[in-house]
Amino acid sequence: MIVRMWHGIVGVSKADEYTEFMKERAAPDYGSVEGLKKILFLRNVEKDVAHFLLVTHWESMEAVKKFAGNRPERAKYYPEDDDFLLEKEETSALYEVFYESSDA
Repeated sequence: MIVRMWHGIVGVSKADEYTEFMKERAAPDYGSVEGLKKILFLRNVEKDVAHFLLVTHWESMEAVKKFAGNRPERAKYYPEDDDFLLEKEETSALYEVFYESSDA
């Protein structure tokens, strides 16, 4: 399994609107790709900015490439992101899962 993580920063005044955008636009896009196993959209508000972290679990690197293209580490953006993001990071982090447990 591959975990892909993307980070974005939005001004706090647009954080709720971006949250809804992510649920309505990004989540269905990610979910339409065969091989997606799990998706977590996380948000942390700090003073005047909100940090968004998208953590996706994929069955293989080939599945990630179905979503992100031949350079799976390259961040994927939507045209609407220009209205929200304070900057665009070029890459997403990719990690191979070598151990997993559902026991606490």
